[in-house]
Amino acid sequence: MNAGQEAEDVARATRALGAAGQSDLVWGHVSLRDPAGRGVWMKASGWGFEEVTPGRVLLVAPDSRILAGEGLPHLEAPIHTEIMAARPDVNAVVHTHGRAAVAFASLDVPLLPLSHDAVPFISPDVPRHPSGRLVSDSRQGTALARTLGDAAGCLMVGHGLVAVGADLASAVMHAVLLDRACDTQLRAQAAGPVQRWSDAAEVTQKQEETWSARQLATGYAYLCRSGSSSAGPG
Repeated sequence: MNAGQEAEDVARATRALGAAGQSDLVWGHVSLRDPAGRGVWMKASGWGFEEVTPGRVLLVAPDSRILAGEGLPHLEAPIHTEIMAARPDVNAVVHTHGRAAVAFASLDVPLLPLSHDAVPFISPDVPRHPSGRLVSDSRQGTALARTLGDAAGCLMVGHGLVAVGADLASAVMHAVLLDRACDTQLRAQAAGPVQRWSDAAEVTQKQEETWSARQLATGYAYLCRSGSSSAGPG
């Protein structure tokens, strides 16, 4: 995969997040591990998800230096570099400010398997990072990676969410699923006491069948198609 392809892949993934409703003006980002070990590929600061093209993607070193591309890196690049340093199995990281995730993170209740969406995050409960500060240095990034552990996603209290995966498809889908799971539970709790959800056996079955790599890729392909015409030239 050449640098052009990496930039194209990150741009496509970023627009897919926009198509999924994960935009927050110009904030939030998705990254791809550089196969040569130089850092991560992620969008430049100042662009909304829907606006991102390959020309608006940077190669960012672990110390936040720009190694390729034009523009400024996001202040929270350490989210990506430190998680990837801690997780060799992770090749893509997503950070967004999903509204449902922010709201649910403030509640002292576990995430329940009310729908398929929650299944990747509840064995055990989804981690919650206690600090809502910007993750702008390696120390804070390391602390977030520690909270995430080996999970597929993490809620950031007062801030948003982080989701990871072996590839862009799984990381993007994990971000989308986590925010949707939070939204579903918020709606259920607002309607009254939650009475029913999948038991442990059904959760295990869903983990094996519902969110296989193939299923994640299929959902991601749809989001990529939905976001394919949103960006302008450049």
